[in-house]
Amino acid sequence: MVGSGVAAAQPAPIWQPLAPIASLDVARYMGTWNQIAAVPQPFNLECARDTQATYTLLDPANVEVENRCTTWTGGASGITGNARVNDPVTNAQLHVSFPNVPTQGSPDGPTNYIVTYIADDYSWALVGDPFRVSGFVLSREPVVTDSEWRNIRFVVESRGYNSCVLLTSPTTAANNDIRPLCTV
Repeated sequence: MVGSGVAAAQPAPIWQPLAPIASLDVARYMGTWNQIAAVPQPFNLECARDTQATYTLLDPANVEVENRCTTWTGGASGITGNARVNDPVTNAQLHVSFPNVPTQGSPDGPTNYIVTYIADDYSWALVGDPFRVSGFVLSREPVVTDSEWRNIRFVVESRGYNSCVLLTSPTTAANNDIRPLCTV
């Protein structure tokens, strides 16, 4: 599962902005991704399990973003927004916006979504913001093996994240608990 963006064993210095991958194939990135670990964010605290993001290409510079999850009460929650490519060289740096969300309403803005790792087969990705305040491990499948978890942890740490800050995200298919990634 080691992919195109795996760094050397030395972690990235946290004082440097999160680096994008060299080139993102936007068409291959489209579709549904399962959140399997993340730095907790205020906007997704209501999500208890099965957190997903579905990306649909609108045009060369814009992607529709549909986020959804199952809430703690068993209901559904979702929001639709836009991701605008800020870096047409790599296609891996975007500005994600959601209408009526404070500070995120405008489709134009600074990069707040960086694809910093993508597996060679596009089976999983690590995305975050330039300062690592957010971080999301996305997988095409809701289930990952122990070996895959070890590789994910290695990549997360190699990108300058503290793996204890990312928490696993429960899915109906497999993972029913919330644990720091550093313990997986």
